Amino acid sequence: MPPPLGGDDSCLLTPLIPATPPPLPPRATARLHPLPLLVGALFATYYHLLVAPAPSYYQSLFLSLGSNDTAAAHLRALTVRPHLAGTEANALAADHVVSTLSSLSFPTRVTPYEVLLSYPVGRSLSLSAPGRDATAFALVQDTYPGDPYAAASAEVVPTFLAYAASGSAAAEVVYANYGRREDYAYLASRGVNVTGKVALARYGKVYRGDIVKNARDAGAAAAVIFTDPKDYTPGKAFPDGPWMPPTGVQVGSTFKGVGDPTTPMWASSEGCERVSVAKAMSTDDMPGIPALPVSGRDGEEILRLVGGDVAPEDWQGGDGAPVYRLGPGPAVLNLTYTGNETIATIQNVISVIEGKEEPDRYVILGNHRDAWTFGAADPNSGTAALLELAQRLSKLQNKGWRPRRTIILCNWDAEEYGLIGSTEWVEENRAMLTSRTVAYLNVDVGVSGSGVDASATPQLDELLKQASKKVQNPDNGTESLYDLWMASDSSLIGRLGGGGSDYSAFVQHIGIPSVDMAIGSGYAVYHSLYDDFTWMEKYGDPMFRRHVAVASIWGLVALRLSDEEILPFNYSSYATELENGAVDINKRVLGMPVSLSPLHRSIKQFNRAVLKVDSELQALQTWKFWSPWRNNPLRVRDLNDRLMMTERAFTEWEGLSGRPWYKHMIYGPSLYNDYGAEVYPGADDAIQTAKKTNTSESWQSVQHEIHRIARVISQAALVLSGGLT
Repeated sequence: MPPPLGGDDSCLLTPLIPATPPPLPPRATARLHPLPLLVGALFATYYHLLVAPAPSYYQSLFLSLGSNDTAAAHLRALTVRPHLAGTEANALAADHVVSTLSSLSFPTRVTPYEVLLSYPVGRSLSLSAPGRDATAFALVQDTYPGDPYAAASAEVVPTFLAYAASGSAAAEVVYANYGRREDYAYLASRGVNVTGKVALARYGKVYRGDIVKNARDAGAAAAVIFTDPKDYTPGKAFPDGPWMPPTGVQVGSTFKGVGDPTTPMWASSEGCERVSVAKAMSTDDMPGIPALPVSGRDGEEILRLVGGDVAPEDWQGGDGAPVYRLGPGPAVLNLTYTGNETIATIQNVISVIEGKEEPDRYVILGNHRDAWTFGAADPNSGTAALLELAQRLSKLQNKGWRPRRTIILCNWDAEEYGLIGSTEWVEENRAMLTSRTVAYLNVDVGVSGSGVDASATPQLDELLKQASKKVQNPDNGTESLYDLWMASDSSLIGRLGGGGSDYSAFVQHIGIPSVDMAIGSGYAVYHSLYDDFTWMEKYGDPMFRRHVAVASIWGLVALRLSDEEILPFNYSSYATELENGAVDINKRVLGMPVSLSPLHRSIKQFNRAVLKVDSELQALQTWKFWSPWRNNPLRVRDLNDRLMMTERAFTEWEGLSGRPWYKHMIYGPSLYNDYGAEVYPGADDAIQTAKKTNTSESWQSVQHEIHRIARVISQAALVLSGGLT
């Protein structure tokens, strides 16, 4: 078993020197000539500048070592079978990751957890209407002639929504558009009663768990979610094109929480305290009603029998679709679902490249392994990139490279169920991670098409841009990845407030600077049977150059964070982000009894801290080689610690009101869309409640949230400036 992160047993060795050194001769103690000291300092500087390769040398070497064939081979091996969390096939995929990393001489281990997962036992859905016999839906995703994965498809778990309540419902259908709160408000305004009905909604705007929860809150007895061809099949369907086939179904989790449902707020360690399965399933984070996903073809068949008023234009389907009506009825759905919520073993894979000068500082790279089906894009394009990247780092080691800081490669399990593997690991290692982690770099769906999609905490914005300028555009060898990024629809850097991937525990729970990167943004066969190697090879990345590109920017950002003496953080973007968030709040509370003065004061304080640290960094660059900093490593360490720890100061131990696991006061998921990122999420929650109730108490709650935000910004300013009051 490898030693704990950042440590070894060398400190236990007894030094082979006398306990008290002998005194120097009298003349030696009287005077030390300065010339030898000067010569020594000059030699150290000469060696540092001219002999030891600079970090930029290894960065360039890393970029030159990319291998399309390596990435493709790993992806093929990982996706040979469907590998849902908790299954034997996923354990075999973990073995592939372990064997690859171990072969590179990186100390690698498996960290298992026992967690609550959900599997389907039985399900049925039939459609009837007056004067028409009931029709049972097959609920099967069809393979196609010549499908090389047809045999393996038999191992795919039947289409289901994880953690949906077991039960039955037979009731008229109400069409609810995308299943958002505003959609149900519109239905109410039109006099459409959802109580006791089966809500039919389409994927596309909010997290599926919110779709089902909103149906439940509106009084629905059950929910059905379909993949509308308008959004998922606007062109040729797979295998003739990249779009979702008519029988394709998007499966997934409906759990709105984070981590193992039986260990809320703490890790699922061996012998840990647990709540009962029944209690875990009864929380508000669970859907609470039966629910099933269906294909676009089945969804349109249901809508053909729905009557009532015609739905608005933006609720309608695409070309060739029937007219979508609101209902209720006369279509009746008879739905039955039986699930098995059971404690299962998941396996995180952790591999460590120990740092030379600062082994107690961690740069963590993470990707999850588990998939609903074959997972070629989600998530194993990212896994293949991680392994290709690791093989490049091994080649750097063979050339003499050692990272200044420790690099940790993580392959998470059970992300699809609710970010479980990464969350349990963060909760179990919270104290170590909060005191030692420089940054967390996440890649989930590494490749799903063209274009660049990146999100980050703001102090890493500039680093992302700089790194993207060094990586070649995989689709145009004369351009950089930065050029591709700026030309794409997602040219802006997003924020990490949503709950869509494994950065959540790092950013939103313990306040670690983080990045999430991908090439491509959204793809039609997401979470379906057709997310396989053939789809990737034909449409996602035919030459596997995009896999190499995502591994390149991922690794380059990691190398800069691990090797550069001064952390390449820039907090100017953060100050702008805080100001923009305040402007947005001001618009929403205009005319109400809420003062933003505390928030404005704290942001000004933070701006002053940013200017102070910027001046320190500028002085360091101006006098790069002869600055007093060079002879004072503790001063360098202090500056880096301030840059690293400022993000932690944006967290508050009590967490968001009503959502205590989310500790970050600046970034968090929307209360009504787990995928949506909010700036000042606590204030957003309070404002939405206040506008709904419009009581003095609710507006006082808004004011309280403003003060809470102001306090953490002031704390962050103190950390960044390195001062006390």
